[in-house]
Amino acid sequence: MIKLSVNVNKIATLRNSRGGTVPSVTRFAQMAIDAGAHGITVHPRPDERHIRRTDVTDLRPLCKAVEFNIEGYPDERYCQIIEETRPDQATLVPDPPGVLTSNAGWKAREHQAFLRDTIARLKGVGARVSVFMETNLAEIDAAREAGADRIEFYTGPFAEEFAAGRGKASYQEFATAAQHAVDIGLGINAGHDLDLENLVLMRNLPGLAEVSIGHALVRDALLMGWQKTIGEYLRVLQEK
Repeated sequence: MIKLSVNVNKIATLRNSRGGTVPSVTRFAQMAIDAGAHGITVHPRPDERHIRRTDVTDLRPLCKAVEFNIEGYPDERYCQIIEETRPDQATLVPDPPGVLTSNAGWKAREHQAFLRDTIARLKGVGARVSVFMETNLAEIDAAREAGADRIEFYTGPFAEEFAAGRGKASYQEFATAAQHAVDIGLGINAGHDLDLENLVLMRNLPGLAEVSIGHALVRDALLMGWQKTIGEYLRVLQEK
């Protein structure tokens, strides 16, 4: 079974755009868990433009029966968050400060010493460590040599190719890389721009254990639930 980890960053973005505490990140995380999600993913960036450090602390107790996955660039702040909250999984992304969203995988060979030291540190507190990667086989080898337990494929390029009608060719590139990763002992996660349409193909990826989805899930929730919500407001206005 492929597990779904729901990324709640966009809920935090909406909250922060207005200030205050509404919508509640913890409430939406709990609703996701109640709906059957296997995990919750957050990315506490240094500027806290969506997930705040306090959100990570608040979410931890909710994730006793599901997996808690914390993404981030592994600077000292991030490592301290992992050590304090002890999530099930730490996903390392190579984002520099201020980047809008993750848009590339690690150059694991170039940064292997850094990754090796960081992975060992995070494994020391019991976290499974996943490294955000592209499909280059040599780089995947380097991630394994650095001690990664899993890789998370950056699937943005696949989503773009799928939308352009070239999904099958792009998928095959990912499938080849995934099979190689499995063969050398790595687990497989995937995330970035996956949605209800392109998942039909990506779900066949060899060894795929987990997908992390946030933006598309929130978009679809707005589309699927918009009219029902308007109806509820009309109902309240009409009841006297």
